[in-house]
Amino acid sequence: MDSAQYKSTNTESFAVLTHRSSSIERYSTILSMVLSGSPLREILHSLVLSIEAQKIGTKASVLLLSNDKKRLLNGAAPSLPEEYNQAIHGVEIGPDVGSCGAAAATGKRIIVEDIETHPNWAAYKELPLKAGLKACWSEPIIDSHGEVLGTFAMYYDTKKSPSDLDLELIQEAAKLGSLAIERSQALHLQRLTSRIFSKLPMGLVITTDTHSLLLVNPMFKTITRDFTAEQSVFEPEAFFEQSDEKSLSSMLKSLAKGKTWQGELIGYKRNGQTFDAEVTVTTFRDYHGEQNCFSWLITDISEHKSANKLIHFQANNDALTSLANRRCFLDKIYDYVWQHERTKQQDIACSVLLMDIDNFKLINDSLGHENGDVLLKEVADRISLISPQNSLLARIAGDEFGIFIPGKISERELISLAKEINQAVADVVVIEQQHVHPSMSIGISRYPDDSTIVESLINFAGQAMYDVKLKGRNNYQFFNKTMQKNAERTAYLQMELSKALNKEAFELYYQPIISIDSTKIEKAEILLRWQLNGEFISPEEFIPIAEQSGLIVPIGKWVRKQALEIIAEHWNQGKPIALSVNVSTCEFLTDELQKQFLSSFEEFLDEQSLTDFPFELLTLEITESLMMDQHQNIENLLNQLREWGIKISVDDFGTGYSSLSYLANFPVDQIKIDKAFIQKIEQGPRHKALVEAIASMSNALELSVTAEGVETKAQLDFVKSNHVDAIQGYFFYKPMPKNAFYDLLESQ
Repeated sequence: MDSAQYKSTNTESFAVLTHRSSSIERYSTILSMVLSGSPLREILHSLVLSIEAQKIGTKASVLLLSNDKKRLLNGAAPSLPEEYNQAIHGVEIGPDVGSCGAAAATGKRIIVEDIETHPNWAAYKELPLKAGLKACWSEPIIDSHGEVLGTFAMYYDTKKSPSDLDLELIQEAAKLGSLAIERSQALHLQRLTSRIFSKLPMGLVITTDTHSLLLVNPMFKTITRDFTAEQSVFEPEAFFEQSDEKSLSSMLKSLAKGKTWQGELIGYKRNGQTFDAEVTVTTFRDYHGEQNCFSWLITDISEHKSANKLIHFQANNDALTSLANRRCFLDKIYDYVWQHERTKQQDIACSVLLMDIDNFKLINDSLGHENGDVLLKEVADRISLISPQNSLLARIAGDEFGIFIPGKISERELISLAKEINQAVADVVVIEQQHVHPSMSIGISRYPDDSTIVESLINFAGQAMYDVKLKGRNNYQFFNKTMQKNAERTAYLQMELSKALNKEAFELYYQPIISIDSTKIEKAEILLRWQLNGEFISPEEFIPIAEQSGLIVPIGKWVRKQALEIIAEHWNQGKPIALSVNVSTCEFLTDELQKQFLSSFEEFLDEQSLTDFPFELLTLEITESLMMDQHQNIENLLNQLREWGIKISVDDFGTGYSSLSYLANFPVDQIKIDKAFIQKIEQGPRHKALVEAIASMSNALELSVTAEGVETKAQLDFVKSNHVDAIQGYFFYKPMPKNAFYDLLESQ
């Protein structure tokens, strides 16, 4: 079942449950008014208002058939215009007299979806149309002998046809109207109960105050499976003995005082089975006024309760693991803290553990999402087995889980739990004959030690968890104030980054890239620098913040525009210079971002009124992770850029999870060997072998190779001997401001 069908089914189920609940309440109300001797007008008025409340937009009315059976008289129509009510009072019935006149005359339901065009209303339509009434459905009210007593009608201010629930509603209203009218005509109570109550869609039992049975309808026998077939008494204490003690006591006390009681109890079925019951019991005097009698309306709401439980489960539990979901997790923490603070308890304490599976995306992508789900369920089961008894384990989102532990728990116990979780999760999982070795990073925060604000408590546990990941994963970490300072620093820098973007307060530095053959400047890599209040903020600090906040997209666009303008400026002067620009993977996350990326180049050409541009002087440096994603759209995008002449370079090659095999199929022109490899070649033959292998394979694939981070003569000599095309590093030039770079170019 897809999500649309699932939502539709849930909506329909909810509508049916709502209808049933209102129906039970309506029967109970009308029956109570009937048995208490309320005037007919009051009963019909209550019935009409109840139907209108159930079906928003309805204007309902009851018309009564006159004693001569020829005319319709006003019964109850509080929402219809008084002018209209007066006009139809006394109208003669007939098979072609509107909706109600025809229903009364034929004894059949009349549905008129459009008053203006229906032949029944041809002679009368001006009156309803003037009142804004455009549709009218009428149900004859028929007594227990099959005689018409009147009509129940539902009017609408639009052309409208009824649904199945509408038809059930109008039929139910007519039955209740029949009950009220027959009683008003002084029919005997037992005749009413035997002929009309026998048709009720709920069990009915009428007893004396000594529990003797006066009447049992067929539905009650159906519900209880003939529990009362051979009995002459109905003992509520025994019948409802499985009920909640408080509810049962409340009912018995109400009966002793002669009051009506309504609520939910547990009823008894034959063979020892039970059912959830909606019970309304009403007290009234017998015919002679000498003895109390009781009317028991009993409805089996087991299915309704089961549906409610399912709806509650779906709202509060994760569909995959059946654990509590994020909403339930947060609600439990809020409720616990609020309850204890409300009662002003001084010793309130609780702990929160947030954890997620390390490198889950890599596992999910390599094994497939279905197998990723298998791993999630296995991890959930393992944590469930070791979670404290009074705790709540939840799946927060994706591969993130949480444990809420109410009450005081020592740091030693929390450490023991965290270690146990790490150990349990780390056991090998066999999926599709592949051995997976998962691990978990865990962050811990405590109330009130770390915070007395629930939102902060959750955030602090999350900060501690991410601190574990930064330190190598597969461990646990308590929140501390240093993390809070780091979080505050991150929030501050994110705010200032946004300001800097608006003010174009960034500065571009240039690091020359030297040709291996001529030692001339072949191109330069543009590096983003940011100075805030006199402090140079490291790119290693602010770039991740920009990526996490999404600011990297407009920042990246701004840098590329600056690069294009510099290329255009030098090209027009006859001094072409090639530039290389880093591109964040975040700029390719969605199809829309990819479209924006391409269109940014077209926008530049339009702004500069250029029809031709030396795109071959621009190189875009991407990361290995972008190659790993292997999205067809990304491959198409890079192919489009290369068709324009733009070169694609893989930056920091060798530090990610990719392999050289990606290079054979992915549209790239060059690779840059990461400086971590270059700077270790003097430490031993293995590091040299890695560089040799990368350079050799790249040359075989006809890819140019740039060595990053060359700082010594030994490093330079080594890369020269291994078919490297270009060099970038402090041995020749450090990154420099724009003016210094221009002066350097002039000197060449």
